[in-house]
Amino acid sequence: MDYWDIALKFIVGLITIVLQINLSGKGNLAPSNAIDQVQNYILGGIIGGTIYNSQITNLQFIVIMLIWSVIVFTIKFLTSQNTTLNKLINGSPQVLISNGIINVRRALKNGITASELTFKLRTHGVNDIKDVQNATLEQNEQLIVNTYDDDSVSYPLISDGQLNPNSLKREGITEEQLNEILQAKHTNISNVYLAQMNDHTLDIVKYPSLNRIFKIKYPTQI
Repeated sequence: MDYWDIALKFIVGLITIVLQINLSGKGNLAPSNAIDQVQNYILGGIIGGTIYNSQITNLQFIVIMLIWSVIVFTIKFLTSQNTTLNKLINGSPQVLISNGIINVRRALKNGITASELTFKLRTHGVNDIKDVQNATLEQNEQLIVNTYDDDSVSYPLISDGQLNPNSLKREGITEEQLNEILQAKHTNISNVYLAQMNDHTLDIVKYPSLNRIFKIKYPTQI
């Protein structure tokens, strides 16, 4: 066994992991969507499966890591630009309980059994489903519970320049009304990094007037 060869593969793997985390975002450290989780699984599998395999050369290992990195960054870019593709790959928040009524079909579709649902509610201190105004299953399988006594949960109307129709419906706002508000702010949906309702007021965070790659890093509050 060539320990220098293994050490070099360790170094290449470590550098690749650090670069992917720093370039694609800190979401890899605490995955909140499918692509981040899959990225971590496959990256770990690639490193673990090749590091002790003497038949795979260091050059082949580096090429494999580069190919996977290109695939990951391409998928992340495409999902940030296309709402449909983003929902297809990462999914979208699913409302399981609305006004004390469980959407059984949706719960079963997402693999949530009755016992699991009630357990998740109990972890939020909720024992009676009728007390739940809204319970939403997020992409990372976390259940966000909003009771009638708690109005603190607010979902973005616009995120990453893309409209969230479910949030509009939840807030009772039409797309036309939202566009009128944005026009008054001299902007449009594609130029908005984040728009969210807080105390019946729409808070808008715009992208700066720079190219697309810098929009993610430097949002400006208006």
